[in-house]
Amino acid sequence: PLPGSEVAIAADGEIVLRGPHVFPGYHDDPAATAAALSEDGWLRSGDLGRIDGDGYVHVTGRQKDLIITSSGKNVSAANVEAALREIRWVSQAVAYGDGRPYLVALLTLDPEEAGALADRVGAQTAAIPTLAADERVRALLGEELDAVNRRFARIEQIKRFDVLDSDLTQAGGDLTPTQKVKRAVVHRRHAARFAALYD
Repeated sequence: PLPGSEVAIAADGEIVLRGPHVFPGYHDDPAATAAALSEDGWLRSGDLGRIDGDGYVHVTGRQKDLIITSSGKNVSAANVEAALREIRWVSQAVAYGDGRPYLVALLTLDPEEAGALADRVGAQTAAIPTLAADERVRALLGEELDAVNRRFARIEQIKRFDVLDSDLTQAGGDLTPTQKVKRAVVHRRHAARFAALYD
């Protein structure tokens, strides 16, 4: 934090700010002011984060990207998805679980790794649709997912997953121009697949 400013982490993990640089509120709009500022003047940033032992602020996600499970637990989708994208074979991951007892995810395969993936599992082709349906690929992804899950608390772990037969793209409306996943679009477009992961 810059000198003269205060930064804290609210109970729900949101980064809040206070100081002379924070605006006092919206003109003639007390409702919008109340939504943006707490009663004691803390500005709600909309970002999730943490403050380390040296006082540095780390942004870990966005408040709107929180998944709230059926037990009322808040999970940062961005953290889980970033960890899943570290799997060599995965290009995109979209977590889901609002109002559900556990988290699930849709994964897409990395086209640049398709050849190596086919060799690894002994597949005859590196075609993404074929690999996505291959049980050997799914078994390998399951092993990798188990390793990722060990890094998270139980409520944050992905319990089931499915693999899409094509990557998410900006042209297809799944990604923003900066290559961020449009989570709501993917949730809506693949609602049946997400729902099937709870059957």
